[in-house]
Amino acid sequence: MFSPDLKRALLLWMDDPASRDAKIVKRALSKNLITVAIEVICSRTPSQLEELKKVYRTMFTTYLDEDIDQSHANGDNKKLLAAYAGAIRSESSKVDAVMVDKDAKDLFKVGQWRFGTIEETFIRIFSERSGAHLVAINSAYCKMYVNSLKKAIKKETSSKFKCALLTILKCAENPGKYYAKALHKAMVGLGTDDETLTRIIVSRAEVDIEKIKTEYHKKYGKSLSDDVRSDTSGQYRAFLLSLLNPNA
Repeated sequence: MFSPDLKRALLLWMDDPASRDAKIVKRALSKNLITVAIEVICSRTPSQLEELKKVYRTMFTTYLDEDIDQSHANGDNKKLLAAYAGAIRSESSKVDAVMVDKDAKDLFKVGQWRFGTIEETFIRIFSERSGAHLVAINSAYCKMYVNSLKKAIKKETSSKFKCALLTILKCAENPGKYYAKALHKAMVGLGTDDETLTRIIVSRAEVDIEKIKTEYHKKYGKSLSDDVRSDTSGQYRAFLLSLLNPNA
């Protein structure tokens, strides 16, 4: 008989990526697991997100933005998730330097330069701009104001809204590093967050697991496989390790 952890991992693995993401997001929005919904929605490329939305509509006969609107997400976080899921973004690496500078200045004006943050500007820029554009904004922001955009977000925003903004920016810069940190957080300290561990390893196994392993070792000085081996057991451990090291 399969353990609950192994069963969950196998069921996730059996789905194609878009169906897997759709099921994860549907459950997250229904069960008030908003950080999980943020992780998936805000980390996917525009083409991946478009495919997720198509499959979501077919599987659940409802639109993703409708479920976001009806979910436990609230305030600015709900607006950002809906806008990010609804916008069509470029995947090009080309950026408009003039627009980059303008966006960096606009974010500074509505954030650190004033008392109280105008969240609508953050929502507009983060939901409409490409990943390459956001990376360029962060670079321009640092040069202009000697402070990173990430630090400004941490200082000027809060709660799930802050989480979503940081997820978008970090995944635009280096998704491998973002997931390495999330996996370490799932295993550090007493107890293991097996749902997060399973979700990330299964969903990234055929995408960028080698980059995640590299970033993990770079940041924590040990291998991801060794930490997974220490924090899991039995057939569940064997399955996760097979995804991490398919050629072993």
